[in-house]
This record gives sequence, structure tokens and C-alpha cells, in this order.
Amino acid sequence: MNVKVLTPPARGILWVVAAPSGAGKSTLVKALLEQEPGMELSISYTTRRPRPAESEGRHYHFIERSEFEQRVAAGAFLEHAEVHGNLYGTSHPAVEQALVAGRDLVLEIDWQGARQIRALLPCVGIFILPPSRDELERRLRVRGADSEAVIECRLHNLREEVRHTGEFDYLLVNDRFEEALEKLRSIVHAVRLQRDHVLPGLQTLLHSLLKGG
Repeated sequence: MNVKVLTPPARGILWVVAAPSGAGKSTLVKALLEQEPGMELSISYTTRRPRPAESEGRHYHFIERSEFEQRVAAGAFLEHAEVHGNLYGTSHPAVEQALVAGRDLVLEIDWQGARQIRALLPCVGIFILPPSRDELERRLRVRGADSEAVIECRLHNLREEVRHTGEFDYLLVNDRFEEALEKLRSIVHAVRLQRDHVLPGLQTLLHSLLKGG
């Protein structure tokens, strides 16, 4: 009797995308997920209040600071950081479950969280830059989601965030959206073709080629 051996799926790729607030990270990632199959967004936990267009479980898991701190103490987060006065964290079990199942997972986090992730798991880091400080400020004001004090805080933190671009594998300037999206997709395609990612799916072919005539 022939016994069919089921090959487990190749482990998914963990994508870590960071950017200064207002650089267009979320818009680019949303478009990327719509055009690239097999990728999904990791939903972070945060203590900040939802913006008008945001909903629970789709954009973030919105929780109180006390609950967040309890989860930190329990070791539930793969990474967590305080950004602009709010706490953000990534669920460790949710990330591991997706990767083991062979699904690519995209994390939208800041440089602090990216540093923590790199210390624990293999990942591909992408940092998105605005074309200029003036353009970043314009985008922050146009979207109308933050108070003047919050906008000034985000601009103040810009220099510190940019100092950490050297910790990422790829840098991408979001000047013209369609061009930036195409470059982002090119990064995804190139990484997915690397030997370590394609090798599990080529074992049968390689075996047959090595058998010879």
C-alpha cells in the first residue's frame, strides 16, 4: 500500500514595514495586500483611541492601558513599544500561527518594534520615507486625524526615526504613490524568489534532476 506523505507548507515570510507617521505606510500596505496573494496584515493592539474611519479588529485591537500592561506581563506580545504617548504591541501566538501555516504576514510597526522582532524572528525590514519634511507635514495636516500638538510631536520625532533606517533591509521613498507601490511589489517578488523560500517547493523537481539518466 502506498502511503502518501503530506509535506508541510513552507514557513511564511514575516514582513516588517515601518515609517514616520504620515509617510503613507498604511496606504501602501493596503494596496500591496490587495494585489499580492498570500499576504495578510497582522492586527496590532494599541491603547490609543480609534480614528473616525477605524474599526475594532480590522485596523487595531483597541484596549485600555491597564489591559495592555497585563498582556505585557504575561508575555503575550512579540514586540511592544510606546509611540507618541500610546502603546502598541504584536500578538506572539497570532504571528507564529500564521507563519507556521505558510502565510506571509505584514507588520506595520515602528523602528523600536522592528528591532525587537529582528532579535527573535527572521524577517524582511522595509522603511518607507517621505520625499521631504515639508511634504510629510502637509500630509499630516491634510488627513485631519491629529491635533496640532500631535502633529508637532510626530514632526519632532521624525529625526530620531530616520536615524534608524540603517537597521532595515530596504528603503523606499513614497513620492509618487503608484511608483512606490510598484517598487514595494518588486521587493516582495525578489524576496520570494530567494533560494531559502523556494527550496521547499522544489524538492521533488530537484530530486528528479539529481537522479540522472
